[in-house]
Amino acid sequence: MARRRNRRRQSGHESHDRWLITYADLITLLLIFFIIMYAMSQIDIKKYDSLAKSLQLEFNRADSIIEMGTGIQGSTDVSKHPDPAPSAAASPSPSSDANAQLDAELARRREQALQDLLKVIETYVKENKLQQDVFVGDTPQGISIRLSDRFLFDLGRADLKPDARPALDKLSSLFTKLDTTISIQGHTDNLPIQAGSAFQDNWGLSSGRALSVLRYFVDIRKLPESLFEIAGYADTRPVAANDTEANRQKNRRVEILVVRHPEETE
Repeated sequence: MARRRNRRRQSGHESHDRWLITYADLITLLLIFFIIMYAMSQIDIKKYDSLAKSLQLEFNRADSIIEMGTGIQGSTDVSKHPDPAPSAAASPSPSSDANAQLDAELARRREQALQDLLKVIETYVKENKLQQDVFVGDTPQGISIRLSDRFLFDLGRADLKPDARPALDKLSSLFTKLDTTISIQGHTDNLPIQAGSAFQDNWGLSSGRALSVLRYFVDIRKLPESLFEIAGYADTRPVAANDTEANRQKNRRVEILVVRHPEETE
């Protein structure tokens, strides 16, 4: 009986202590699990750091797409930059603004000079009673000064009359104040050149008359050649129909155009 009781006690003691083995196994497994998780997390952090550094290096090489930033990862802290300056693509630079202002001021001065020229010539024509031979007007291309051929030349000739020189002297004194192009254009009617003329056709006559006016300004009045350009149009640009003598007289002319936009003629 005593042996049986001892065995029962031993067997009961052993059955009470077996949970410790299971508990120890569980603790061991949990410890191993956490060690593995910790090791994996360490590896991921290193990989993440390496990846982040690589991306940051590449991003910093690119142009910034964020205002006030450095690379693609530029700073977006509004408190540091409460009023960021506009980008160069969005607004012109200070130098371009200055150039635009200078161009605008130059254009304003040129236009004012043209209007002053128009008033002076109109006054001169009225005071000297030249309304029948000198016409002046403001056109989109510039100030047009139309001189009748009977005022400037004899029929079929390109030599300037002495009576035309005072008017040309007045014009030359005004042209010295201009910063633009002056186009001298010769025109004729549609009648053929008479026999014995120094010119073969109306092209030669219109060009020769324009050249005579140019020579007077350059050779006599000593104006710079770079100020002028000349052209001969014969009868291709009439201002009236060539059906009457009065209309043909209107077409025989030399027009002096003070160009409004000289850059457009270049």
